[in-house]
Amino acid sequence: MENGIVRIAVVGVDSIGKVHINAIKTLPGAKLTAVHDVVEEYAKNRALENGLDKWYTDYDQMLADGGFDCVIICSPDKFHVEQSVKALRAGYHVLCEKPLTMTLAECDQMVKAAKASDKVFMVGQVCRKTPGFVKAKEMVDAGEIGELFFVESEYAHDYSLLGHGEWRRDPNYLRHAIVGGGIHAMDLLRWIAGDPLEVFAYSNHKVLTDWPVDDCTISVLKYPKGVIGKVFCSIGCHRPYTMRTVLYGTKGTIIVDNTSPYLTLYNKLEIKGENKKPEYKEEKIPVEVASHNMSAEIQDMCDVIQGKMPLEIDAVQGANSVALCLAAVESAATGLPVKPHYFK
Repeated sequence: MENGIVRIAVVGVDSIGKVHINAIKTLPGAKLTAVHDVVEEYAKNRALENGLDKWYTDYDQMLADGGFDCVIICSPDKFHVEQSVKALRAGYHVLCEKPLTMTLAECDQMVKAAKASDKVFMVGQVCRKTPGFVKAKEMVDAGEIGELFFVESEYAHDYSLLGHGEWRRDPNYLRHAIVGGGIHAMDLLRWIAGDPLEVFAYSNHKVLTDWPVDDCTISVLKYPKGVIGKVFCSIGCHRPYTMRTVLYGTKGTIIVDNTSPYLTLYNKLEIKGENKKPEYKEEKIPVEVASHNMSAEIQDMCDVIQGKMPLEIDAVQGANSVALCLAAVESAATGLPVKPHYFK
């Protein structure tokens, strides 16, 4: 670090990598000092846009040259394990975008590498930094809706609209929808309700028929303390992107998503009309709209590196969300309930 500023290299600088770069620029305690992409045009453009006179297409060369403290990995999933392990072994902190990877074997490699290193390894499950979801969890933890009994979330997206996305449909490295995108909703509910004990899932393949994976999955989950839940994931649905989430408690209900400027709370009855009919009071609580709150995520990473806060989303947390999603994939394929293979 230089003068208390965490120097950062971003790997994979098209699409979500640009969001990370823009977030870094908002943080006084962070500085972009290197960029890498296998497509030189992307690397060069990001470098010149951000006042850098050098860019990299050779990952090993970037690690050797150094000049940074932390590597943020925003490359396609199939590169995560190699790039993460190399960065850790070269002595750099790592923030790896979700999903950590696509297989349990690769998760195991990353967990072992993170545990063997004295550097910080954080996984970018950004929904844990979305203001509406943060507020909803605070309310649940404070008992504002009583004891949870049912939770549901959805990841509804149309991947056919995404540019530069051929890696998402690589038949040689299957990116199951519930892992690649649905992991947002799976991780969100894990964070709020705990690690599911069992999952049962159905999936189909009706929209993106030229993709090598099912494009829709419904997962029913058994959480601790008798809580049950459901996650809907579609990467081909014809509607605007949303992660609508509903949390049902014994004393009330919260409805929240990542694109609305408020969450809705129902937990108080009021009497209305001449017939004195009791109705639930609808309370709209304002929240900031920041569906991809990378600024908060990177700020956390910087604070962890500087010893200002403990690490929350480590390699084990990232791997366990992958494990839960892969259990849903297995269940949909076998027609049987599956207990996730969690890491410790």
